[in-house]
Amino acid sequence: MNKIVLLGRFIKDPELRHTEQGEKMYTKFIIAVERNFKLADGTRESDLIPIIVWGKKAEVICKYMKKGSFITVSGRLRTGSYEDKDGMKKYITEVVAEDFKFVGNGRHEETEIVEN
Repeated sequence: MNKIVLLGRFIKDPELRHTEQGEKMYTKFIIAVERNFKLADGTRESDLIPIIVWGKKAEVICKYMKKGSFITVSGRLRTGSYEDKDGMKKYITEVVAEDFKFVGNGRHEETEIVEN
């Protein structure tokens, strides 16, 4: 079984995109998901998780969500690889969202995103 459920907030505004052929809409964005523990200085680290959403759901997200908005996402984890323009193999891991819910008023002032 491949199922993942996340609660996090947008690190920037989502943007609606189209496939090269223009037939499908999608959005890719990153949410910051807080870890369950605090560091010695009282802050919490966050994991930055890339998400992709297809079709009408992508349109809804782009219309109503913005940087700092909270969202729950459920979907499946997808991994893959490709060669970049220099011929180097690159690996990707992302969540393909199947369902989502908007949470709260969209802002959470207490936490700080700490990238590692």
